[in-house]
Amino acid sequence: MSPAMMVASLCGIGRLRPAPGTWGSAVVLPAALLGPGPCLALGIAFSLAGLWAVSRLPEAREDPGWVVADEAAGQCLALAALPAGASLWWVLLAFALFRAADIVKPGPVGWADRRGGVLGVMLDDVLAGILAAAVLGLLRSLGGFA
Repeated sequence: MSPAMMVASLCGIGRLRPAPGTWGSAVVLPAALLGPGPCLALGIAFSLAGLWAVSRLPEAREDPGWVVADEAAGQCLALAALPAGASLWWVLLAFALFRAADIVKPGPVGWADRRGGVLGVMLDDVLAGILAAAVLGLLRSLGGFA
């Protein structure tokens, strides 16, 4: 497996069935234990690594299911909205909100998905992660964190 393929598929996680995007999101959930700063850094790192990988794999530019570096990036961005020590329920809520935004593709997420190409492959999941983080931030401001 080429280095670009390893990055794009998260070392083969993207080949798991069913629902490779869900597996790609789930594999990074333990990062929540690191706290918001490291999750943000990981989200940026996965985004940059994913852009690099997809740009080197012509077959990845149509966003096949096995490309899950984008899901890892978006999920880490969603997790960055959680405080260190957030309960498992909040981590699962971050997961559910991100996956919902990634699947339903509301507003700017859908726009980014329709762009296609290298940027479109990555951007829709990054925006889904940011959207999930915004919802989590709103819930947090309403005093919902336990």
